Amino acid sequence: MSHIIVAFGKRENAANIRNVLVRSGMEVSAACLTGTKVLQYTDTWNEGVIICGYALQDMQYTGLREYLPESFQMLLVASPAKWADGLPDGVVGLPMPIKVYDLVNTVEMMLQTMERQRKKRRGKARERSTGEKQVIEEAKALLMERNNMTEEEAHRYLQKSSMESGTNMSETAQMILTIMNE
Repeated sequence: MSHIIVAFGKRENAANIRNVLVRSGMEVSAACLTGTKVLQYTDTWNEGVIICGYALQDMQYTGLREYLPESFQMLLVASPAKWADGLPDGVVGLPMPIKVYDLVNTVEMMLQTMERQRKKRRGKARERSTGEKQVIEEAKALLMERNNMTEEEAHRYLQKSSMESGTNMSETAQMILTIMNE
């Protein structure tokens, strides 16, 4: 889950931005006045979006960005003159005065981008190595030979056993090979 952290040097600015997001149906995980507090939250959460002003009570946005994990994106809400020289990687700028529509759409876009990246990472994790594929094929062949199953039935059996045992399919296949070869 992606967390939203609102961080501004003035309490009323943080509260106003938080309230706008909440009224738009977003869940704001925290509102902070200091970069140190933001960093404490990011240590306990995997990913998220930091919505902040140019200067917090203890640091500027550039200092905060340096310490943030890569899995956190930053939305800087500030005068365009403050970031005319460009923004660091992982920082999106939203000019002041802020429009509610622009704020909500930008945050939604950032959250959707993070969701796509998360799905992409999961997809890569599902790819099996050659060794894992070989173990699965051996287990299927053994199930087909000894239990008179079709390849599809053997595959479904491995999937079901894997889900029930809470292991991945190659580990289940290895257990089946060990048990059936004893």
